[in-house]
Amino acid sequence: MRILSIVSLFFVLATSMLSAQKKYTISGYIKDLNTGEDLIYANVYNKDNPVEGVSSNVYGFYSLTLAEGEYTIAASYIGYNDIELKINLTKDTTLNIELSDNVTFDSTIVVTAKEKDANVESTKMGTIELSVATAKKLPALFGEVDLLKTIQLLPGVLSSGEGTAGFYVRGGGVDQNLILLDEAVVYNSGHLLGFFSVFNADAIKNVTLIKGGMPANYGGRISSVLDIQMKDGDNDQFGIEGGLGLISSRLTLEGPIVPGRGSFIISGRRTYLFELAQPFIKNTAFEGTNYYFYDLNVKANYKFSQNDRVFLSGYFGRDVLNLKNPDRDFNINMPWGNATATIRWNHLFNDKLFMNAMLIFNDYDFAISGGQDNFSFKLSSGIRDYSTKLGFDFYPNPKHSLKFGADYTFHTFTPNKAEAFSGEEAFIIDPEKKYAHEAGIYILDDWKISQRLSINFGLRGSIFQQVGPYTSKIDTSNKYKTLEPVQTYWGIEPRFSGKYSIGKASSIKAGVTLGRQYVHLVSNSTSTLPTDLWVPSTEKIKPQWGMQYALGYFQNFLSNKLETSIEVYYKDLYSQLDYSESFTQTPDTDVEDEFISGRGRAYGVEFFIKANELEIPKIPGSFSGWIGYTLARSERMFDDIKGRVYPSGFDRTHDLSVVLSYDITKRWSAGATFVLGSGAPYTPIKSIYLNNFSPTLEYGLRNSARLPLYHRLDLSVSFKLNKKERPFESTLVLSAYNVYNRKNVFFTYTSPESDALSGSIELKSYKVSLFPIIPSLTWNFKWKQPKKFKVKNPF
Repeated sequence: MRILSIVSLFFVLATSMLSAQKKYTISGYIKDLNTGEDLIYANVYNKDNPVEGVSSNVYGFYSLTLAEGEYTIAASYIGYNDIELKINLTKDTTLNIELSDNVTFDSTIVVTAKEKDANVESTKMGTIELSVATAKKLPALFGEVDLLKTIQLLPGVLSSGEGTAGFYVRGGGVDQNLILLDEAVVYNSGHLLGFFSVFNADAIKNVTLIKGGMPANYGGRISSVLDIQMKDGDNDQFGIEGGLGLISSRLTLEGPIVPGRGSFIISGRRTYLFELAQPFIKNTAFEGTNYYFYDLNVKANYKFSQNDRVFLSGYFGRDVLNLKNPDRDFNINMPWGNATATIRWNHLFNDKLFMNAMLIFNDYDFAISGGQDNFSFKLSSGIRDYSTKLGFDFYPNPKHSLKFGADYTFHTFTPNKAEAFSGEEAFIIDPEKKYAHEAGIYILDDWKISQRLSINFGLRGSIFQQVGPYTSKIDTSNKYKTLEPVQTYWGIEPRFSGKYSIGKASSIKAGVTLGRQYVHLVSNSTSTLPTDLWVPSTEKIKPQWGMQYALGYFQNFLSNKLETSIEVYYKDLYSQLDYSESFTQTPDTDVEDEFISGRGRAYGVEFFIKANELEIPKIPGSFSGWIGYTLARSERMFDDIKGRVYPSGFDRTHDLSVVLSYDITKRWSAGATFVLGSGAPYTPIKSIYLNNFSPTLEYGLRNSARLPLYHRLDLSVSFKLNKKERPFESTLVLSAYNVYNRKNVFFTYTSPESDALSGSIELKSYKVSLFPIIPSLTWNFKWKQPKKFKVKNPF
């Protein structure tokens, strides 16, 4: 505690030295009036001089220091009514602000519907806040609302395959995305071999995607950040929310622990499609076969004092696949999943210095076991992390918002461990686990230089050290003891973004980001599969690193109801990893020996038009949605792969998304999405020939062919069953995936076919499509404990 006291004293002294003018601070938390949820990145500013303003942090805390005097203070947040208040600032003041979209405040507060044009005014580039409510209005595969699939509809973000939850950002790989759930890294984000994400939308409060201009407080990946925060739970009312669908059901419970001081939320989801199918597979070869997945999100928080608050949150998800064939005494059991746990302590030293301390655990494991007759086998792998983070938010004055801190992780990598038994014979492969330290330290400043010019400059230092026990791959006689250093990598990562306002509703932004990545995904697929392996940087595997440059023009129209932007980017990627041309996976293969290293580059232009509750004359209701188009290339060059530049596996030249949400009346709403894009590249088979009387395939150049053009239309309609506002509300959602039954090619394969009479061999290619038109029906419900509603002045 002595160190923390010294830190606090230092920043108090630093603040007092910044100016001799008498200044006072307005600080507090911004919350949702109805639920008590913290509002992340809400804006508080001096209306007469908006450059004097700040955004709340991820815990809803803000701090604004102004000279003594009278002000009109405004607060705004997307989807909520703005509020304005005239205040005479003569002392430091605590103001806990509550915002709502449908409440009339008392006469001292002015309620407006206009949002501050944050997308134009902020220094953030390639950053998109995704509303969970928006995702719930859009059509979904099997009726399952999927945040990651909604992310794929944004410009610069591509799906890793038909219906899958994996995604690529601006030419980067799946493993180059940092996915966080309440600060814990999620290593495998997909259920059902990647077709559904692990994130239950009912438990999620906020989703932030950062495609470019990654701030210095994020590290460990070089492509993007997907930062997801769970709901805290309603701190005033008990509530139940859930849904029944064709393949799964959801249930969420939330409420206060002590009203106004603490709350909890428990949210679960489980599929049951195969349970419903059991009567139809009875007396078949698949009798007893089953597959299901489930998720459990839990979170609790408690405010011990005005300055101290503790959060406990966790996630546990599992996929379970059981394959059985009673006739052949054959069975396979394959469970895999993620588990995360986070403990966070928020402490407010004073009205300008906020601290967040965290302890984090996350684990991903995969296992498969099975057998037939007297033969059995088992294979397992995984990764486990223990982490700690310490971060500070410091607000010395309205022109500067600083963040600084440090983080540390201890990694344990478990490669494929295999066991096989046949009678009394045993075959066991038990490769070494790999261990590593990873740490970072950072500082950044969001500096409002003038009304027109703002910059965000940050610096991050990172270090990664592989440690023993470990046997050197270069010199096998060299054996390292427990925690003995094997290989150390480190580097400095500068981050910069800036904004220059051209007019009241337009600006130009630029950004440069350097990132380093020390852990890597081993995969032969384009999506996240349970068999994928995460491996560390070692004496043979070098860290990946990349530099991204971005430039954009942003302009709003119709009082911020219509947002537009054009962004161009260029990425240089170094130490990119791939398999050699001759790679063959076997149980005893150490992939550390099979990687080859090369370079990459990605470049493109993104066009984005977004409507926010746009009303059209003579047409009832309001429209929201966006149109995004990306023209881009992603290329790789490896000396060991014929020394040529070739498209990466996630290169898509054209990508178009049209997303529409239409609130027709208070009870009826509709949603539509249309996607069109270039087909994925693949390596074709060039010819076939006989080698010692055995057919041998000759492949063409790497990724020199493409799948056909991909396009699809999805539609949905929602009907609210309640005619009036009541504690219990329910909605029916009817949706259709792939409305016009487009047979999009999921993959192709080539098969040699011989003619015994002529002795000839012919290659025949086949195209495999996955999803036809899929209708679905979901019933969603929500109940809130009734209460007498009285709004207090939030100031």
